[in-house]
Amino acid sequence: MSHDLFEAAVAAMTKAHAPYSKFPVGAAIRTVDGRIHAGANIENASFPEGWCAETTALSHFVMAGGGEIAEIAVVAARMARITPCGGCRQRLAEFATADTRLHLCDDTGIVETTTMGALLPLGFRGDGLK
Repeated sequence: MSHDLFEAAVAAMTKAHAPYSKFPVGAAIRTVDGRIHAGANIENASFPEGWCAETTALSHFVMAGGGEIAEIAVVAARMARITPCGGCRQRLAEFATADTRLHLCDDTGIVETTTMGALLPLGFRGDGLK
C-alpha cells in the first residue's frame, strides 16, 4: 500500500523547482480515505524564501478539503532517508497525529518508517492559541 505513496513522492520530486540548491525533494500525503496529495520543493531567487515539498503537499491536501492523514512519504534525489525540516515537522504536526506514519525514502523505496510523534516528540498544537 505504501509503495504507491512513495511513487507519488518520486513523481512530485521530478517536478521540483530547485535551481539554486540543486536538491529536489518530493513528498506525498495519504488521507485515511485513500486520497494522495503530493508536492515538490519550489525555490525562488530570494533563497531560502521558497517552500518545501511537505508544504506544497500540505497545500494540495488543504485545498482538496483536508481530512485525516494516515501516512506521509518524503524522498530526495541526493539524500537517503531524508526527514522533514523543523518547520515542516511543525506544519505536518498541525494536520497529523503523533501516530501518523512517516516513511523516509531513498531513490529505490522506503528505507525507514517512523511516526510524527517520534520525529517531533515535543511539538505543540495550536489549541492553546485561541
